[in-house]
Amino acid sequence: MTYPSYQTVLFLEDGTLYHGWSYINSCLSIGEIVFNTGMTGYQEIITDPSYSQQIITFTYPEIGNTGVNHEDNESNQIHVKGIIAKNISYQASNWRKNQSFIEYILEYKIPHIFGIDTRALTKHLRKNGVMNGCISNKILDINHLNHILNQSPSMQGRNLSNLVTTDISYKANMMHVRYKTYAYINHKKHNLHKESINIVVIDFGVKYNILSRLADYGCNINVVPANSTYSDIKILNPDGILLSNGPGDPSSMINSINNLKILIEAVHIPIFGICMGHQILSLALGGKTFKLKFGHRGLNHPAGIHQKAEITSQNHGFAVRINSSISDLLAITHFNLNDCTVAGILHKNKPIFSVQYHPEASPGPHDSDYLFNHFFHLIKLIKYK
Repeated sequence: MTYPSYQTVLFLEDGTLYHGWSYINSCLSIGEIVFNTGMTGYQEIITDPSYSQQIITFTYPEIGNTGVNHEDNESNQIHVKGIIAKNISYQASNWRKNQSFIEYILEYKIPHIFGIDTRALTKHLRKNGVMNGCISNKILDINHLNHILNQSPSMQGRNLSNLVTTDISYKANMMHVRYKTYAYINHKKHNLHKESINIVVIDFGVKYNILSRLADYGCNINVVPANSTYSDIKILNPDGILLSNGPGDPSSMINSINNLKILIEAVHIPIFGICMGHQILSLALGGKTFKLKFGHRGLNHPAGIHQKAEITSQNHGFAVRINSSISDLLAITHFNLNDCTVAGILHKNKPIFSVQYHPEASPGPHDSDYLFNHFFHLIKLIKYK
């Protein structure tokens, strides 16, 4: 089957212009232009809530060659504002494929542009920093596009959790956490204890695979909205709390930060933060966050400390700065070994820890999957002491 393609432009807020093609006509989409260096995982990336309001540049030269399946979505909807690729594979071949990638982007009308030099674009973003941009074949007049971009908000200062968090609390089960065959990545089921363990997940934009990893431990999982209060969480009687990933500027999430401050003081149970959860936790404990020039988005970021390293999956545009005033309270457990930004912290007096990367790694390596086991080990130590 052949698909018509339409001349399309990618226009950046600094005036940089790229010409390419799209399978969708009359398209206009605006977002923050970022890049991901992973060789796999386009389906997971497109459905990851952490990419809300962003247009993703895939640095790998061809995407779509394995098609799309029913298992690898990280949420129940498309969250990216657009896709930028060098080439989109016309054919797809994989034993798990349910449809081709072109069929998928046409079905969900995902804004995209292909046929551009993504290497040049990535080098431009590395040099000048990520910025707003638009994919358009609906409007091709550059002055008009420039006016639209000038009205677009910056990612800095934006609280996006309200766009992606759950509206109501719910109990997650395998109906919510689509089944995933872990045999081929050596994940195992864990029998924790005869008594059930209750985990509350504060949803800043949680990925399905985080819930799926928790479900592998046989626990009860309650997912609550981002702005849930101490009272909302206490009634669920949690044995552990997980702070999820999510999009936007963490410093703008004032309610979530203040609620977490109260929670930390009121309870003595394990708290585990992932990505945005790490940043919110750090802010609640007195740290600061800042915007990175072009972020960390890919599958091979080294993180570690004291000559020990693990390869991690990362996706974030902000990072944590630990002030000297709270160094007696927190220990840094990991640095990003590419730029030495903080990648993991540990509370010295409470069972609280967090990492800037994704131990559930979907997609990506599973070097840091042990952190889930560590989380549940802390829960057992406290619950059954």
